[in-house]
Amino acid sequence: MENKMDAILQEFVSSLSTEKRLAKNSIEAYRKDIADFLAFVRSKGVNTLADVSNTDMVSYLLKLKNDGRAGATVNRKVASIRAFGTFLFAKGYISANPASNIKSPKIARKSVDYLTIAEVETLLELPDKTTKGVRDTAILELLYATGIRVSELTEMDLVEVNLRIGFITCTGEHGKARIVPLGRPSKAALEAYIYDARIKLIHNQASEEKALFVNYAGQRMTRQGLWKLIKLYAEKAGIAHKINPQILRNSFAVHMVQNGADLKSLQELLGHEDITTTQIYLESTKSKIKEVYDKSHPRA
Repeated sequence: MENKMDAILQEFVSSLSTEKRLAKNSIEAYRKDIADFLAFVRSKGVNTLADVSNTDMVSYLLKLKNDGRAGATVNRKVASIRAFGTFLFAKGYISANPASNIKSPKIARKSVDYLTIAEVETLLELPDKTTKGVRDTAILELLYATGIRVSELTEMDLVEVNLRIGFITCTGEHGKARIVPLGRPSKAALEAYIYDARIKLIHNQASEEKALFVNYAGQRMTRQGLWKLIKLYAEKAGIAHKINPQILRNSFAVHMVQNGADLKSLQELLGHEDITTTQIYLESTKSKIKEVYDKSHPRA
């Protein structure tokens, strides 16, 4: 039998889709964060949301810290709990929001991992001219040319690509669509894929498959399948040590800043809600400049 708290959690999750229009991955992250928190308070004997206190929340955050969770993970969970508390209060499930004064821990910003331009060029040259290779070239070119997230690429439909004008329409994490231009190499790679390789992969020119990128079964590529593909090419290129879930997105952003892009334009291209998120790429560039100065200047 479904617990009352679980039913309310499901209502919250549904609201993220219908009202907030978040992406599937973001919704699943919220659901898991809140489910973990509810499991914790249940272990403490709390069985109704009205009985959840500020102390319960602080105890949970301390547990996460003692478990060795990364600061970024704790911050995400704090944000999820805050959002859930706001939802509960707005719906009248609680008379006061115990999460209202919970603060996120301060964390040191990590340096951004990214590829050099030479490493990107090596990566992009690896796929062969087979049907799969043409598809893989289009994937790698599009990720680097636009800086879109892996989840945005796997969720992209064919109709969201405009080759005539040269742009894609991308729906980000909060359901907000943005227009991202294509460079000449990425446009050419997409043309080769869409008008030849994709047709061969779906096995049927009359197929109703909407996905831009498909696997050998002619179905939408998954996030996991895409990253296996990227990891494989990175290993072939000898740069596997740098691979993380958004290495090409980081490389796009850092190279844009290095070549004079302003942060506001970069923010719009990346789909960041807050420009402070974009500033990490500027900081990475400054760190690189300082490193070059220290190594090169005789009086550094």
